[in-house]
Amino acid sequence: MLTVPEAEIYYEVRGSGPPLLLVNGGDADAAMFAPLAGLLADDYTVVTFDLRGNSRSRLTGPPRAQRIEEHGHDAHLLLGAVAGDEPAYVFGTSYGGMIGMDLLARHPGQVRALVAHEPFVIDLLPDAPHWHDLFQEVYELYQREGLDPAMRRFSTAIGVDGPPRAAQNLPVPVQQMLARIRANMETCLTYELRSFVRFRPDVDALRAGPFALVVGGEGPQTLVHRTARALEERVGTGIVEFPGGHVGFLSHPADFAAALRAAFGDIEAIVD
Repeated sequence: MLTVPEAEIYYEVRGSGPPLLLVNGGDADAAMFAPLAGLLADDYTVVTFDLRGNSRSRLTGPPRAQRIEEHGHDAHLLLGAVAGDEPAYVFGTSYGGMIGMDLLARHPGQVRALVAHEPFVIDLLPDAPHWHDLFQEVYELYQREGLDPAMRRFSTAIGVDGPPRAAQNLPVPVQQMLARIRANMETCLTYELRSFVRFRPDVDALRAGPFALVVGGEGPQTLVHRTARALEERVGTGIVEFPGGHVGFLSHPADFAAALRAAFGDIEAIVD
């Protein structure tokens, strides 16, 4: 556990080599990265963690709307505790990609290379007001009718499947993870989604930094593809397609690990 302002951050470290920080999105936690982290641990010291207020990272202050910048500061403090002065490779998916962008912009010396996977940068879209209204509608639906109707509305709108519900035929650790994620969805809808999507990345920092933008293979019909394209238009780095969909790191871990190693290598070749 790491003490940070108004929270206690749960994290895991495995492997050896240069530090690699894996940053989750919305309702996931460190366990979602376990297959990928295990494959990368031969080459890196892999750090995974639960975002503040989610799963095992408890808040020590009152719950309130959260900001990407707070989570970026958590990542900064965590890398300082684990890696010291050594710069780290960073991979972030969805909100995690946005957290990585904030880390790179404000603490560039900590980031050796950043790969952002399908960042949810809604505020860069020309129809951003529509999406802000929709996410408010999803929150109000959650308040009236509960989590499942709200998540169905959200998943249908963005074109990405939600996480599965726990089932008795799954291994106990998987059931426990899914139960944590279900609780995290409530946290996400109440305190994260509507404020996180107001984040606007520092485009100049991304242009100048060791940065790559990647998407999954679900196709341009998903909202996360649209947001990635909107960011690419501003940064001009190009986009690389990674295996699987929005959770390809979980569904295709071996192929995803290979693609991530290659992306880090490409970034360093350009920087060098």
